[in-house]
Amino acid sequence: MSPANEDDSKSNHETGYEPPATKRTPEEWAERRSALEAKLAARNATRELEAKRSSGSGSSMKGIAEGLKLASEFAAGIIVGGGIGFVIDKYAGTSPFGLIVFLMFGFAAGIRNVLRSVGPKPANPLEGRENSGRPPENAKDS
Repeated sequence: MSPANEDDSKSNHETGYEPPATKRTPEEWAERRSALEAKLAARNATRELEAKRSSGSGSSMKGIAEGLKLASEFAAGIIVGGGIGFVIDKYAGTSPFGLIVFLMFGFAAGIRNVLRSVGPKPANPLEGRENSGRPPENAKDS
């Protein structure tokens, strides 16, 4: 046999390739199988850890986004209420009472918006609405 053929008959343990002419005993095959199962288990554990890391960062970003949304809804209610109160005070000459009253209305509206956003969502968006834009079921065509 030439040296090139000898290299072809050797197994390459890094890639897992076995030439067809290799004869192994059942014990050797069992040992090889257990080694490959250990490598596969290590890879799966690494992949699961990476998946947990990537899913964890996505859920924290969703939480941040939800918190910013709620904060902006609350602040918008207060700002709009304060703006309306300021305009009423300026043109009606009722300073500072319009601002105080409408800031309280804005605060209440902000809390209402936050509670509406956080509250339970209906399964059917049209549920509880009497006029959904559709004609009544029992209406006759004229």
